[in-house]
Formats: sequence, structure tokens, C-alpha cells
Amino acid sequence: MKQSKFSPDRRQLLGIGAASALSMFLPSLAKAADDKILIGYWPIAAGLPFYVALEKGYFKEAGLNVEGVKFASASQVVEAMVAGRIQGSANGTASAALALGEITSPNLFKIICSNPSNHKHVLDEFLVPMNSTAKSIKDLNGAKIACGPGIQNVTLAKMVLEKNGVKEAQLIELPVGQHVPSLAAGQIDAVYTLEPTGTVGRVKGMAKVLETGVISKYILDDANAPWFGGTASLTTSLIAERPADVKKYLAAYAKGVEFVRKHPDEARKSMDGYTSIDESIVKEVPLANFVMYNEFKPADIAAFQKFFDVFTEKKIFTRTVDVKSLIYTGI
Repeated sequence: MKQSKFSPDRRQLLGIGAASALSMFLPSLAKAADDKILIGYWPIAAGLPFYVALEKGYFKEAGLNVEGVKFASASQVVEAMVAGRIQGSANGTASAALALGEITSPNLFKIICSNPSNHKHVLDEFLVPMNSTAKSIKDLNGAKIACGPGIQNVTLAKMVLEKNGVKEAQLIELPVGQHVPSLAAGQIDAVYTLEPTGTVGRVKGMAKVLETGVISKYILDDANAPWFGGTASLTTSLIAERPADVKKYLAAYAKGVEFVRKHPDEARKSMDGYTSIDESIVKEVPLANFVMYNEFKPADIAAFQKFFDVFTEKKIFTRTVDVKSLIYTGI
């Protein structure tokens, strides 16, 4: 299989030169004002609790000045955290990218909420064009396949293809907003992507779902296993410097999670403006699950750790990253 044009070594350089890189990517982002909390997000469905908390005014009600900053990839979110330009990430930010940031800059963050998914709580999926004859991932041998940007997406896409015996395929990285148009235009034969991309393609008649929940099934070896692919976090510097505000932030974020759980249809509307999906079809989007820092069970931590260990085994992580030590436990 041809290699992605971006090597893991280059993708792992999150800390070295991050500040200079960000000065090019984010010229409009100055250091946050003393009272402002800037949170990076990647525009996918899993960021829903954060979108809800912003839209419903939960942060404002808590007396906080919180602003969401959209990034083109999870890696850019982490780079901004390393550089001190933002104070955390929303759900949907790739957990492996955060772990690489932790390796580069120890004690960088704490997990406040994660979004496990599988074939029931759908986030990850393979899509193909409407006219594709592929019936399964095994049929993609020799295909031109895209995935989202960043080391987590590239690594997982390669592994799923390998597990399905696909050895001759070209893998390229594309921003999520280009996935459906690229399929419809015939520029790619398939894509490993995240919701709401599948819903957009299906509803607009531009793409069809080949398989969902692929990471749980092929990487964790259990279709029902929770894949903790995305994580909301806060930097340890914010936690240490503003403990009172952190408590308020956690309470407001928890309200966002609870609203999604109790009112999923209403909550979905908050995706409009934060993702590529509009309100007219937002009711179709499947939702990931959400687990707050104080809700993790031993089985959750074990599944999360198994996911991280895959990256250690692949030598993408230069050391073992202990999930339990990263979960927020209090001020």
C-alpha cells in the first residue's frame, strides 16, 4: 500500500517549532485575554456537548467568557494547546493527537470528557460513491482512499484496511469538508471519515455508507467495544491558575452533556454553524456517547488504554501513555 505523503515522524513534531507554525496558521489568534477561555474544536458531530454549552449559554450563566476556535485538524488543536494559545479541546479532538502532545509536552492536559463510539453510537465510518460496486471494505483493494488529516486518522485508516486484506491502496489526507464532494466528483473511491460526513453524503444522495463502527470492530476486536477516539480536555496550566473557573467550566460542560443525553433531537440543532451540516438534515445525524471525567468505569479505562496501546505497538507513541493518569480527578 502506498504511504501517505505525511510521515508519522513529521506528524509527531507537535512541540518543536509549534509556536512558529501557529503564527502562520493562526495569525488572528493572539494570547487569550486574562478572563477568556479559548477552546479548540474540530468541526465534527462529536463536539456536540461543547456546541450546546455555547449555544445554550451555559458558560455565560456560569460567569465565564468561553470562545470556541475552529481548526482544520485535531493536530492543530493540540499544537495550539502546546503553544499556550488555547486552554483546551472540545469533544471530537483526536485522543491520539492529544496523547502525542502529552509525550511532547508532559503534563499538558487533563481529560474532562470523552466520546466513545461503536456500531451503535456511530462516529467512524467508511463511505463510497453512490455508484460504487464495493460491498465491503475488502473490495477496496487498489482504490484511492481518503481520510481526515492527522496521525490518528491516517494510522487507523491504514490498520482497518490491513485488517480487511487491502494491501494495494493509495491513502491521502483530506479535510473532512472535502470528503463528500471528492467522492461525488470521482476524485476518490472511498473515504474513512467521521460523522456528520456520512449523513451529509447519504441525505444529499452523493455517497453511501459502506460500514460504520470500524475502529471498535477491527482495531479493538469487538464491535460493541467503546472507542474513545475523541476527547475534551483542559490544559493543566489553566487548571492550576484558575481553579474556581475550571470548576464552573466543568459544571457548564456537564450541563451540555446532560442536554445531549436528554434532548438529542434538540441538541443536534447546535451542530448547525459548527459543522458542515445544516439544520434541515441535522435530525438524521447519529450521535456518539459521552463520558465525563467522573463517570469513567474500569472497563472504559481498559478500552481507552487498549486504543492507546495500539499506537505504542505501532511505534507512533515513543512511550506508553497511561490513560488513567490523564483523567481529571479534581483541583
